[in-house]
Formats: sequence, C-alpha cells, structure tokens
Amino acid sequence: MTSHAFAKINLSLRVLTIRPGGYHELRTIFQSIQLHDTLTIRRARGPFRLACSEPACPTDRRNLVWRAAGAMWRASGHAGSPRDLAIHITKRIPMAAGLGGGSSDAAAALRALAKMWRVDARRLPDIAAALGADVPYFLEGGTVLGLGRGDVLYPLVDAPRSWVALVLPAFGISTKDAFAWFDRDGPVARRPPDAFARDTGNDLQPPVARRHPEIARIVSALRRVGASQASMTGSGSTVFGLFPSRAAAARGVANLPDRIRQVSTVVITRTATRAECRRLAAK
Repeated sequence: MTSHAFAKINLSLRVLTIRPGGYHELRTIFQSIQLHDTLTIRRARGPFRLACSEPACPTDRRNLVWRAAGAMWRASGHAGSPRDLAIHITKRIPMAAGLGGGSSDAAAALRALAKMWRVDARRLPDIAAALGADVPYFLEGGTVLGLGRGDVLYPLVDAPRSWVALVLPAFGISTKDAFAWFDRDGPVARRPPDAFARDTGNDLQPPVARRHPEIARIVSALRRVGASQASMTGSGSTVFGLFPSRAAAARGVANLPDRIRQVSTVVITRTATRAECRRLAAK
C-alpha cells in the first residue's frame, strides 16, 4: 500500500495568546500543496521497521510515523510494540522547513494503517491530536481554518488554485526556537481578529527574520517578481509566493536575485484541494 503525504503552507498564522502549559493560542489558515512524501507500507515478518530515503530523518521513536504505528497497533487491539510491518518514506518535503512533512507523514500512516488493521476511521482525529498539533489537519487537507493549537479545525471552501514558488534557505528553524523568539520580542502590530478571512500575515516571521534577515529579503524579492502573496510558512524557514500560473511562477523564480537563488533551493508546485488530497491519500 502506498500513501501520499502532502505538504502545507500557512496562508496566515496569528499568535493570539499563551495557553496554560505554555502552548500558544493560534489562528491559522492551512493550505495543502502538491509537494508530497510517499509512504510505502507492507507486511513483513518480525519487529516493525521504518526506513527513509533522507539520511537525516530519524527512523526510530523520534519519528512521528513510528509513534503513529504504535498508536494504531494499540487501537487495533494489540499489546506491546508493532510487528509484521515495514514502512519506507520517500522524502521530498524538506525537514525543519515549516511545511509540515513529519506531521503529514504521520497522518498518512494513520490512514493507511486504519485500512490495514481495520481501525474505525472515526477514531483517527483523536489519535492524530495525541501525536501532534498539526497532525489532525493532514487528515482533512485543502483549505482549513485552525484555532487553538492549530488542532481545532474548520474546513473552508477551497481557496482559488494557485501556483506556489517555495524558496528554501540553506538553514532550518525549529518550531521551539521560533515561538521562543516571538515571546522574547513581544507582540507585533496586526489586523483586528475579525479580519482573518483577508489576513495574510505570519506573526512568527518578524522575530525569525530578525535572527535570519534572509527571510525578509526573500519575501520582498518574491513580491517584486509578481507574487500576489509572499510570506514565511509556519515557523520557517521556507518562504512561499503565490502566482496565477506555472509560467508566472517560473518567470518569478528566474527573476529572483542571484544571491537568493544561489544559496536557496526553489521548488515550484501548486495548491491542492481537499478532494485531491483525499483521492491520492492512500492506494
């Protein structure tokens, strides 16, 4: 069985307050994009095995897919650790980039293992939430308003299709660092809360850009070459720009300054609807 794990961008991300326990209250609009990892799941005798095409990706209990397999094993009525299962991740979504690759891989594993081990799909959102705040979104896909930690979800009408230029600097940003910098720097000026439908800002971008000025340079450059919206996604370090067509995205990327293109990886993809995500999720 194969399962596609789609990346996401945050069309907006607002940090509202800090909740008990140190979690930040968020308001964000998630958007799926076609860039994806592929999980190949098969039955294999012996202890559970996890492998990945990316050497830097952990293949032990640090990986959310490992934890997802354990949770589904227990949900299917088994005790102990998973057995007779092997999962291989073909990694295309960069790590520590704000694109949700690890969470999306976990959601893809949940969907596939629910079919393989006959677990009621209605249980998946609760299992996903226990794995991480972003994992429930990847069970939904498309354009979704996320509140709370980002795990209280309200599906929206799919946003108009756009082509997406992803500019990935040579450095990653940890989510923990990005929120710590936000807390240290204090609140930022932003639009009123009831303007979220038109809100395209990311409150984590200013504190991250203060430590990594390249972020602000990439955002400005994408706007200059015609992106209708440009912003850091999630906690970074990826910056995205939205374009009306693939040709416009390609022209925009070609016109980025050499100092950006030479030290960054650029990927052109497009947004994915909720129906597309679900159709391609698990075969």
